[in-house]
Amino acid sequence: MGFINRYGDLDAWLALSVQERRDTRSDVMAFAGHALVHCGVPVDPVFVVTSGCRWGKYVADAYPEQVARFGDQAASLGYCRQETHRMFAYLAKICLTTGTAPDQITPAVYSHARRLIHDTVITVRGYRPKTLSTPLFGLDAVMFHRGQAPPPDIRRRWTGRPVKEVTWEQLHATAPIMVATMRRYLDQCLLSLRPSSVACFDTTFRQFAAMLVAADPPVTRAADISREHIEAYKTLLATRPGYRGRPLSKTTLGMRIGHLHTFFTRIIEWGYDDVPARIPVYASDRPRLDKPLPKFLDDAQAVAFMNAARNLPDPLDRLVVIALARTGMRRGELLGLTVDAVVQIGAGYWLRTPVGKLHTDRYIPLHPQLKGLLDEWIADRPGWQVTSLLLTDRGRPIPPTRVDKAVQKAATAAGIGHVHPHQLRHTLATQAINRGMSLEAIAALLGHHDLSMTMVYARIADRTVAEEYFAVTEKVEALYQHHDQPTVLPAEAAGPNMRVLRNEAAKRLLGNGYCGRPRELDCQYETICESCTMFFTTIEHRDTIQAQRNNAAEQGHDRRRDVYDALLTKLDDTPA
Repeated sequence: MGFINRYGDLDAWLALSVQERRDTRSDVMAFAGHALVHCGVPVDPVFVVTSGCRWGKYVADAYPEQVARFGDQAASLGYCRQETHRMFAYLAKICLTTGTAPDQITPAVYSHARRLIHDTVITVRGYRPKTLSTPLFGLDAVMFHRGQAPPPDIRRRWTGRPVKEVTWEQLHATAPIMVATMRRYLDQCLLSLRPSSVACFDTTFRQFAAMLVAADPPVTRAADISREHIEAYKTLLATRPGYRGRPLSKTTLGMRIGHLHTFFTRIIEWGYDDVPARIPVYASDRPRLDKPLPKFLDDAQAVAFMNAARNLPDPLDRLVVIALARTGMRRGELLGLTVDAVVQIGAGYWLRTPVGKLHTDRYIPLHPQLKGLLDEWIADRPGWQVTSLLLTDRGRPIPPTRVDKAVQKAATAAGIGHVHPHQLRHTLATQAINRGMSLEAIAALLGHHDLSMTMVYARIADRTVAEEYFAVTEKVEALYQHHDQPTVLPAEAAGPNMRVLRNEAAKRLLGNGYCGRPRELDCQYETICESCTMFFTTIEHRDTIQAQRNNAAEQGHDRRRDVYDALLTKLDDTPA
């Protein structure tokens, strides 16, 4: 009655300033808080954040069953009691701001109110985003699986996104024609490429356009871009700091230049109005990349690593590391696995990888140890989750860095230094080829498009090379002991393993390319391999093909000449 006699109703109390409401007695404020929750009256976020009211207790008193359900769900995802309490306290603020009960919040309402509370806390209290993000990190996951929030991001991007150096809006004020051309191209790329790829293009074009508009004189059209601008951009990239202040890698430099080369090539092909007279970017602008052998673990290191992986205390770490080592999957493929990825074909179990880097999927035979770990993980997984992803941590998809850390934990325990996830893929392939697996089988296991990607492992067949080397060495030493006999090494000295390995590599290596036909299929062509659908080649063989084309023309072999002309045209049309 004291509240009614003094303020009349809740509307009159809410009409007071924030400071006036905060100055009221604690019992009056507590009564008002309970009344606001029960009546579902929205409250301004500034008061919700600064009042000091126990909003979580008020909402819990009003909706005890909903609070208990929220706690059970959070606990099933792996959140402790203290974390759950902090998450619900934040959820209570969202309920007060929107005037709704916890079960009535929709994804749109949740996103808007969460951002409103988040921004208010930063503005009024001066909290750092990292400090504030702790309860939100878990709350986003719980509310998503309850069907009341959008999917949580792998990382906490909403706490503070990196600011772009320059935006398209800023560039448009100076160079509207060039910006329109670039953005038109990006829109077309979005129709056929992955968004992450187009995001890389976007960064390159904004960097390049910013340099052009700052030039003297400014460049405002793509048609005015010349060779000197490309050279200036190359110089800019060479002096630009990269990750942790280091210079940009050759891969990044080549990627940026490649984006521009493809851009100019395509807009000229597509007949855009704003195009230069010729392509100002050449293939030679891209730095020549080193081609080191894949790094892998030798047999002793692999044994120590797997023993350490089996003893990792965290079930997720153990599953991640053993899955990579036993299947040779890429990290992205592992993160994309779904709960129905394990399938039974005949008497065996297989793992279906998601469509990944090369836009393909495949089936990988499951090792019994890995099958057991997957069964345990799926059995312990909360069934009420709405996501189909197999690997989640406390309701959220795990980030790539979690995989890196898990692999490094096993490597540190094994005492073998730094190991990255892709090394496990290389290790599996190297072990397979050293033990006699064919290149076609390895290509199928790893999901390679063609054998040129698999051929590199033939170069690191160290065990086969070592065994054959010592076998041949013994025979050579025996020859040295008989000086009166001709020192001729017999043909069988090469050994069966080395002959098989040499045949695997040389059988498919042609003078101007490679043959991708499986060994089981006999080739019926006795002359031109280049007309076979299994044939492919690369730009490094262009000079050889050109010489073959000229020879065919000199000999009057029109059919051969036409085949070589088609190959040359295809190579020239392929972007660098």
